[in-house]
Amino acid sequence: MQLVDIGANLTHESFRSDFDQVLERARAAGVAQMVVTGASAAGSRMALSLAQNHPGELFATAGVHPHHAIDYDEATDALIRELVSHDEVKAVGETGLDYHRNYSPQATQVSAFERQLQVAVDCGKPLFLHQRDAHADFMAVMRNFTNRIGKVVVHCFTGSREEMHDYLDAGWHIGITGWLCDERRGTHLRELVRDIPGERLMIETDSPYLLPRTVTPKPSHRRNEPMYLRHIVEELARDRGESVEHTARITTATSRAFFGLGDCAAE
Repeated sequence: MQLVDIGANLTHESFRSDFDQVLERARAAGVAQMVVTGASAAGSRMALSLAQNHPGELFATAGVHPHHAIDYDEATDALIRELVSHDEVKAVGETGLDYHRNYSPQATQVSAFERQLQVAVDCGKPLFLHQRDAHADFMAVMRNFTNRIGKVVVHCFTGSREEMHDYLDAGWHIGITGWLCDERRGTHLRELVRDIPGERLMIETDSPYLLPRTVTPKPSHRRNEPMYLRHIVEELARDRGESVEHTARITTATSRAFFGLGDCAAE
């Protein structure tokens, strides 16, 4: 069984001391390929560097998360455009809107989002998107780019049935994380995931965040990492009424097709 983690924040400082061991544990758990999330200018540079150092296994996105939208200026735009010119960078993002904490003003988030959507239009690469508590504005911005953007995944989906079907009706993909395993906030997802067509479904850890709460024994450090993707696919398969092997196979095929990853170099 081979898995693809479409969202791993491997540039996070918590991975610096044992990065090689993190990759070894991921491989042992069947995680054959990982897409390293670029969420800031510096993080996107680092994501590309990791992908270049691990060809065929690690890939990257390049973008600025809405939390950092206030930092999006002409130099940042130029950098993102340069980064997406590299083959190892498979998508524009992480970009979108997050009104949950509003670390950047909402109008600034919208502006940075629109500029990165234009980058995707210009380079033709897929979009790796984030939305939290901003669905109406998110959809309004996206409608302005209808028929100009290509493939889209709304990653780390945590929203409502209505939001999910808005995304599916638009032809977009959905990324599911360990939020599914959170008995406090994620139980509604266990019903919703049955409605996601296999050709639109992908899985991710969003590590080091969102350690699945159903993992036992829980690691003392509470850090999520790609090896726990296997746990997520097992929970997802149960909720969809599928075998683990089937869910693994369809999510891996969908992820490789979406990002243009090809098969793992080790195969």
